[in-house]
Amino acid sequence: MTELLSPAGNLEKLKTALNYGADACYMGLDRFSLRANADNFTSGDLEEVIKVKKESGKRLYLALNIIFHQRDLDELERMKDELSAWPFDAFIISDIGLVDFLKKNFPSSELHLSTQASCMNKESARMYYEMGFSRVILGREVGIDEIKAIKDYVPSLDLECFVHGAMCMAYSGRCMLSKALTGRSANQGDCSHTCRWNYRINYALEEEERPGVYFPIEEHDGFTTILSSKDLMMFDHLGKLKDAGISSFKIEGRMKSEYYVALVTRAYRKALDNARDKDEYRRDLYDVSHREFTTGFFFPEDDSVSTPTSYGYERSYLYLGKIGRKVEEGLYELDVKNQIRSSSPIEYIAPDVHMIKDDGFKLYDSDMNEVEKVDHGKISYIKTSLPVKEGYLMRKENTQNINV
Repeated sequence: MTELLSPAGNLEKLKTALNYGADACYMGLDRFSLRANADNFTSGDLEEVIKVKKESGKRLYLALNIIFHQRDLDELERMKDELSAWPFDAFIISDIGLVDFLKKNFPSSELHLSTQASCMNKESARMYYEMGFSRVILGREVGIDEIKAIKDYVPSLDLECFVHGAMCMAYSGRCMLSKALTGRSANQGDCSHTCRWNYRINYALEEEERPGVYFPIEEHDGFTTILSSKDLMMFDHLGKLKDAGISSFKIEGRMKSEYYVALVTRAYRKALDNARDKDEYRRDLYDVSHREFTTGFFFPEDDSVSTPTSYGYERSYLYLGKIGRKVEEGLYELDVKNQIRSSSPIEYIAPDVHMIKDDGFKLYDSDMNEVEKVDHGKISYIKTSLPVKEGYLMRKENTQNINV
């Protein structure tokens, strides 16, 4: 079975990912996850997560993929009863010290090896399989031919890989730059994304034994993004990955917005289903916040990933919020994330509705007075004659600043 695996940084993103086509979601608690700065899940979300799991029938995976210090292992041991209450189908880990603990205390849950472990060859894959891992999330640096070799060698092992989202300037994310510059360890889930910052270089980057050969560096206003990697996009190559042996296609982005999760999940759902209108949804990948795209390391002949991106985030649309409960015919509550103005056309999107444009809506405040604009954090309503429903997302064209 082919699986589309989406990020769930919080409860709303979990619901959105499943609603927009994910077969499974990966998530983190407020400890032990490499995305410690995502909202993540707490004990207050437990009841709702159990409900979502039961109603959807989809799979949920817990990321425990930090590099564990002894104090972390001791705390995990103290939390085993709390962990047992969650409906997780698998644990994603990179630290082998967790294997015995998880097999002993959660025998019905699968073990998935994190990409952080950098499994890159068939002998490593075989070792992890014999250790009890049912799935390996391959290192981002693996090529398609290597994937096929691993699958042929260990055919019973489930293989997963990232197909979309941010890449890292370090090998499978094992980076010390954030720790060195800010004191925040990437390997403990607190990366400050220092590789995305702008840097000034005082001398040309030229290697002693190769005079006249320079590493390509572009400066803008005196600074360069020499460390900032491009974003991965494998939308057009899922068939090749599937033929090589990949059965789970993973989208990066637990710290990304609900809008990002919705559009990227929806696009890849269309691609995996080979929908007739999949190219229309492919274009959406350029409308969510992203850097320059690359196919990563999957194709050895493509060296575009080896050069950094010279641009920041590109974003052609601004996420506005979500349609809330229906008050009466054509009138809905709003969950506003960014300011909405009645003078600026908006677009609605839904799992099976690519886009509906609206330039004739009206906005109302909490007292049902018609207003020109509504803002985040305030009770407000929208009246429209178009066929929208609760849960539809809203956006508008970002005409002021494309590169952000």
